[in-house]
Amino acid sequence: MILGVVQGATEFLPVSSSGHLVLVPAAFGWTSPSLLFDTTVHMATLFAVVAVFRHDLWGLLRSWWHGLCTGRLFHTTESRLAWWVILGTVPGVLVGLFLETTIESFFKSPRMAGIFLLVTAVLLVLAEVIGRRKRVLTDISWLDSILIGIGQAAAIAPGISRSGATISVGMFCGLTREAAARFSFILSVPIIAGAWIVQLLKLIGQGGLMGEVPLLIVGFVAAAVCGYAAIRVLMAYLRKRPLYPFAVYCVIAGTLAITLL
Repeated sequence: MILGVVQGATEFLPVSSSGHLVLVPAAFGWTSPSLLFDTTVHMATLFAVVAVFRHDLWGLLRSWWHGLCTGRLFHTTESRLAWWVILGTVPGVLVGLFLETTIESFFKSPRMAGIFLLVTAVLLVLAEVIGRRKRVLTDISWLDSILIGIGQAAAIAPGISRSGATISVGMFCGLTREAAARFSFILSVPIIAGAWIVQLLKLIGQGGLMGEVPLLIVGFVAAAVCGYAAIRVLMAYLRKRPLYPFAVYCVIAGTLAITLL
């Protein structure tokens, strides 16, 4: 339940879920979560983001499909935004394919997770200092989507927050906090779904799908509920407030990880 809560809350708050899933077991002396558990809680966070943004996602999908069928790929703002989501997913896919071994080695080091948490803190502070925060969601361009996608790709490393990196890059591009967060959460759907499918295929090959079902149910429910709540809380918070408290938290957590773990 603790790991489910950690995954659900930190997947969307800009404090790095992958970093916390390295640090929490290390702090308590637990073994690292199994691939089956990791797959389950990631599926739960996917459910959470779809539940919150179901209307946005349905509108994007419907407009994208209509444009694809009619040959007018950018006929509406929604269809264009859908293509930008696809474009922004590409950097993360490439990093996952070609740097998988390197990234996996980081998950064995709480100290590296701590260092990357400090990187997240720097990104959040710079976003507040540099970001102009004038552009809205419909102003996103293809170049913005690629840059934000690169931020998402960098967040494959544990400790670099996916939401923190993508929101920060969005603010660097001039987006408001709320617009950057909304695009960040929508952009998370294909990459989380893709990672879940890859992990599921690995599990099918190992024949371990039916193990520890009660624990998986607890982890799934905890991650889904906390993920849903985290998205709602963060979206409301970012309408009027800055990212500095999350940066402070990342500095404290990162420093403790480097010095104590």
